[in-house]
Amino acid sequence: MCTSVQPVEWSTDIKNQNFDGIVLVTQSHDTLPSQLECLKAPLQDYSSVDSGLGEEVVVLKVPGLPGNRLVFASTGPVNRDYDDVRRFSDAAVNGIKRALKAGMQRPLLVCPPHQDYKNSTVVAALGALHALYMPLEVREGNVKPTDYKVCVLGLWAAEEAEGKRLVEITEALESGRLACRDIGGSDPERMAAPRVAEYVQELFKDSPVQVEVISDVKVLEREYPCLAAVNRCADSVPRHQGRVIKLQYCGEGPVQKTLMLVGKGITYDTGGADIKAGGYMAGMHRDKCGAAAVAGFFLTLAKLKPKHLKVIGSMAMVRNSVGSDCYVADELVVSRAGRRVRVGNTDAEGRMVMVDLLCEMKEKAVREISPQLFTIATLTGHAIRAMGPNYSIIMDNGPAHRNKNAAQWQKAGEALGDVFEVSSIRREDYDFHKGKSEYEDILQCNNLPSSATPRGHQTPAAFLIMASGLDKHGVDSNAPLPYSHIDIAGSSGPFPGVPTGAPILAMATNYILYDSL
Repeated sequence: MCTSVQPVEWSTDIKNQNFDGIVLVTQSHDTLPSQLECLKAPLQDYSSVDSGLGEEVVVLKVPGLPGNRLVFASTGPVNRDYDDVRRFSDAAVNGIKRALKAGMQRPLLVCPPHQDYKNSTVVAALGALHALYMPLEVREGNVKPTDYKVCVLGLWAAEEAEGKRLVEITEALESGRLACRDIGGSDPERMAAPRVAEYVQELFKDSPVQVEVISDVKVLEREYPCLAAVNRCADSVPRHQGRVIKLQYCGEGPVQKTLMLVGKGITYDTGGADIKAGGYMAGMHRDKCGAAAVAGFFLTLAKLKPKHLKVIGSMAMVRNSVGSDCYVADELVVSRAGRRVRVGNTDAEGRMVMVDLLCEMKEKAVREISPQLFTIATLTGHAIRAMGPNYSIIMDNGPAHRNKNAAQWQKAGEALGDVFEVSSIRREDYDFHKGKSEYEDILQCNNLPSSATPRGHQTPAAFLIMASGLDKHGVDSNAPLPYSHIDIAGSSGPFPGVPTGAPILAMATNYILYDSL
């Protein structure tokens, strides 16, 4: 198993002949700094015969440059109301793809810092690395582990210290995104729950991250009854049996903050008894991107080793299978918190597999220093309907809202282009999930798709709070616990396509790199 990122090197020499071409990402050649003066003249000459220079990626022959080749990928305007740092990532993706078509194997990416976007160079590097990602199944197939799309990606920096730091940060962030893509994007057999556990154990071997895997079905039934209900059908197939994967990182020095993460890891979502019909099942192997993001964030932690930070994570790896032993609508399941949950729709399995793990985190949180609880999931189609296909959504409970947690995440996401929208959990969301009869305390879901349900991405957050017992830790309690729910259904990436690794960049910015970016 090859889990290393695309090899990356830095260089302060724009004419370094160890590379075979330059990929320039910037708004305009007119604003290039003095160190890049040699790139101005050929671009000015080209613009005199082609006014579309800033609209399309072009390849120029420039003697004296590495490989005598220059790929220019303009960001276009970056100063309008709706522009953000993603312009640099998008341009880098396009530039690297064009460099690959030109046959480059050692491209030097050049993205000079922009006065309004101080992280533009890092963002461009991450965009290039996204374009160079090779799926795990391909890496494990007929290619050697060293067969990357290019031999090396060069990153230009004006100074040596800047170059070293640029490589350090981008490799750490990309390592996390690579692990997230591997788990989230691989097919439902390659990343069935037992194989996810094997991948994670190998990933963190000889690292500061501790791994524990729970596979005993009796333990799952006792400790995580809602998860066990979803797992019941898949448990009859050994290669599909569920796993709870626990991760822990503790940085050097006294702990000042504790993050507690629960990730949804549905390895395949058939919809269960409420089966996904009409072709909507395709792509449901991507329903594990929440748990994949948890694993990826831990790998970034292992690379950067932040001090004074403790992180506890749980990955709920379960297949929502359909068959004679699958859980069905109308069942009553008693959660770990002792709440009687009426199943309304088996296709709302994501909230079921996370709720008991969230309850477990709640139980642990009272013993931790400055705890913050999170659930991360590709949870609802409504998230895409409400905010579109490129944005994560974050929702705070009362204590987290008082701490302005969602606003902090949104600001952190803007730094590297891992963009968030903020939603609120309202009283209607709690009312929606109140039991409708004497039999149940809580209704898991209605029998409509989330996209056809008013407040379809907000109500699941209220369910998780109620069914886990977190409603006893609101602003009105003696022991308030900050909790935020993150829905990445829209931001996790297109299918067909490559997962984005959201929200790892925002998390890393907010909790690791806040002093560096």
